[in-house]
Amino acid sequence: MLKSKIDKATGFEKRFENINTVVFENSTEASKEVAQEIAALIKEKQSEGKPCILGLATGSSPKGLYAELVRLHKEEGLSFKNVISFNLDEYYPMEPNSINSYVRFMKELLFDHVDILPENAHVPDGLLTKEEIADYCHEYEAKIEALGGIDLQILGIGGNGHIGFNESGSLQNSKTRLVALDHITRVAASKDFFGLNNTPRTAITLGVKKIMEAKRVILLAWGEGKANIVKKSVEDEVTNRVPASFLQEHDNAVFILDKEASSKLTRVNKPWLVEKIVWTDKLTRKAVLGLALDLKKPILMLTDADYIENGMSDLLADSGPAYDTNIKIFNKLQNTITGWPGGKPNSDDTHRPERAEPAKKRVLIFSPHPDDDIISMGGTFMRLQEQGHEVHVAYQTSGNIAVADDEALRFARFVIDYNEKFGIKSEEADNIYKKAEAFLQNKKNSEIDIPEVRYIKGLIRKGEARATSYFVGLPDSQIHFMELPFYETGTIEKKPIGPEDVQLTVDLIEKIKPHQIYAAGDLADPHGTHKVCLDAIFEAVKVLKPKEFMNDCWLWLYRGAWQEWGIDEVEMAVPMSPDQVLAKRHGIFKHQSQKDGVVFQGTDAREFWQRAEDRNRETAELYHQLGLATYAAMEAFVRWHY
Repeated sequence: MLKSKIDKATGFEKRFENINTVVFENSTEASKEVAQEIAALIKEKQSEGKPCILGLATGSSPKGLYAELVRLHKEEGLSFKNVISFNLDEYYPMEPNSINSYVRFMKELLFDHVDILPENAHVPDGLLTKEEIADYCHEYEAKIEALGGIDLQILGIGGNGHIGFNESGSLQNSKTRLVALDHITRVAASKDFFGLNNTPRTAITLGVKKIMEAKRVILLAWGEGKANIVKKSVEDEVTNRVPASFLQEHDNAVFILDKEASSKLTRVNKPWLVEKIVWTDKLTRKAVLGLALDLKKPILMLTDADYIENGMSDLLADSGPAYDTNIKIFNKLQNTITGWPGGKPNSDDTHRPERAEPAKKRVLIFSPHPDDDIISMGGTFMRLQEQGHEVHVAYQTSGNIAVADDEALRFARFVIDYNEKFGIKSEEADNIYKKAEAFLQNKKNSEIDIPEVRYIKGLIRKGEARATSYFVGLPDSQIHFMELPFYETGTIEKKPIGPEDVQLTVDLIEKIKPHQIYAAGDLADPHGTHKVCLDAIFEAVKVLKPKEFMNDCWLWLYRGAWQEWGIDEVEMAVPMSPDQVLAKRHGIFKHQSQKDGVVFQGTDAREFWQRAEDRNRETAELYHQLGLATYAAMEAFVRWHY
């Protein structure tokens, strides 16, 4: 039975949940626990002389699970010779050796590293003619039935609640078939295919019926990006609009979550509704601000009746009348607002987010991609510089995969034209251009760029980042291009964080000895570039913690264009005037390769500058709605205590 280090909820406390859920500290610990259950099942079947029938998934969620299964095979002798596996799905059409093929995915992550018999590893065939698909799907299910059904099915979950490629609208009795992929699914996959236009529109998927017939189902979900759909699947009604909700009717299904993916479950998000709690300052703030926003009331207008009618009577019993708590929370929120992100000199800093001293601080802003600094905290970036602090910016990766091919060719051609105009003879430059042109003209979908093309794309983004830093007012000595090795694979799939990534980060922090570090705190995708870059910083800080200068170093986390901190989490909010909003926009515009349609658009059609402005305006509107002063926009930060 799965156990968790942080999941302690009783049946009563889970009464909002219609599926068993187990929450782990992180995806690594969760994956190890699931791998142990699979290993135990394989061994049990081996002892009985029976095959173990596994249903397997692809995507980012099971990567850690497969890595642990490979480790168990190599280090602890776990044999897969009695395992027969059936994968959930495959894009159609899809060649098995394509970089995005699920055949290739499974070989690279699992099959090539364990002793499973090749004839026992089944992945839907993406090379069938359309006329062959119906019979093939019938045979795929017949193979499963002949073996007695799936013993254990692993699932991920899509942003629209799909399981396999059973999209929103799939029926509970649906069979294995060719399906049209939902736009949301295609957008999510488009980063792997270098754009939506290259992303398949159809796929072959195991039907919901066969998934529901599995003897045991384990669904894995990691990161804040999955939190909303997890809540809908677990707590809301069973509906074909959210196929994962069908699992409420399975008698042996479990959702395995990390902390971030569980964050919207009622027992996590509003624990006072399911159990008697100790009203800490953090929970009180979360409850009161949430109540004010739900009721569309300023904080100071909340009444005792509002508290009682919304499950917060215990707070009144503990802390006295609503008026007293309202004042306390209002003051705390008001104290997060500061126009002095580096601290206001010669002032009482008792209730300010930042220290007054030293008046002039050394500041290090880490930017995972070459534009995250200006997009996510451009107003604060400019204000820190204007207020006389020594501001450094460190671009952690080249961001080269986010540049369109035609942009790379345009810049390469510029070098040729430049040389011709000024009479510069360069056979090397000519050869590089010809090589890049020949490659790009014949490039296949999802083909990895040759090094020359990657370098050109990296130089484009480097130039844009430098232009932004100049716009803010930084000299070259305060602009750092780290090019962390984990990123430089030429593909979406990055290497895990390594010692060299951490050491480069350690060296830069130690060189600058900052009083403030700003880092991207996005936790939506535990395997994403932002999270890997953040982990490198956390590891570096851990290494450097014994150093004396770290006693004066505070770490502030900002968020990207995709989301913002919850209002109850914000510890520093930096307001911006209309002019400052416009200046930030002009800074973002320096990143020309990321304007007017980008390679990785995501599910949001707005451009990055629009997302940033809307997000900053919405934060300011939340403060106003809660009864505080009105600003054009606000950037929000949370302090990380190490």
